[in-house]
Amino acid sequence: MNDIMIACRKSFTDTLLALARKDRDIVAVTTDARGSVTLNDFAKELPAQFVECGIAEQDAVGISAGLAHSGKKVFVCGPACFYVARSLEQVKVDLAYSRNPVKILGVSGGVAYGALGATHHSLHDIAALRTFPGMNIVLPCDARQTARLVKLLVDYPEPVYVRVGRAAVPDVYGDDSFPMEFGKANMLADGRDLTIIGTGETVYHAYQAALRLKEYGIQARVLDMAFIKPCDEEAIRKAAADTGHIITVEEHSRFGGLGAMVAEILSEHPVPIKILGIPDEDVIHGTSREIFAHYGLDADGIVKAALEFLK
Repeated sequence: MNDIMIACRKSFTDTLLALARKDRDIVAVTTDARGSVTLNDFAKELPAQFVECGIAEQDAVGISAGLAHSGKKVFVCGPACFYVARSLEQVKVDLAYSRNPVKILGVSGGVAYGALGATHHSLHDIAALRTFPGMNIVLPCDARQTARLVKLLVDYPEPVYVRVGRAAVPDVYGDDSFPMEFGKANMLADGRDLTIIGTGETVYHAYQAALRLKEYGIQARVLDMAFIKPCDEEAIRKAAADTGHIITVEEHSRFGGLGAMVAEILSEHPVPIKILGIPDEDVIHGTSREIFAHYGLDADGIVKAALEFLK
């Protein structure tokens, strides 16, 4: 791991543009968000493969579904908070139920909008979309994984929701040699005392916490659970059997997200599980870093939770 800082949204659209130059069936759709999604270069260079819908997310999902049904490889891009709220019915019916293989890029997910508050947070997206048959959910943790993901998604035959943040993030993977298989978790560190499972931007903090826990004589396994649906149930069950304790860390409500999913999987053979996420309250206003620290989702918070958990 290193501290290269690149925004996942930029990695996503740069990779998409590179692929679209060679594949005229790739189409990008957005909703007055080409700047925040970083699609300006795509729109300028490939205008015939770009659709601007204005501030109309419901229309954008419907248009994307029609294009995908016609054989296009469609990526609809915009703020996550709108695609999992304002256009949720269209995502449910036009994409998941109809099995139209549109890929949704939800940018500024979780608490990335910070000071804009609860109206712009997307802390329910995993919980809602997990219940849609036919819908897949992925939260990449860094720019390298995001770029690999785009290449995996171009020809993937089902709809997929991809949630990324807004700011540049540390490079979790130091090179491109890491495994990338749809529905599989990656083990970033092995350990026998507990397992820390992260998804999206919490993965970096989970790994940093594991490094610091070594100072206390605690060996922590770290799983990058980028694929929430389908998820790697085998890796979760093995972690439970091998380490006996699990901490989940997510930029999401504690209800219905990563932690709930892990608890559901292990319900027949339970082990102690601690879910770190956003409690049932309106989130404080602040930067992502400040919000992560406040709710114990950064390395400091994870270390503190692990030490208390293992007492």
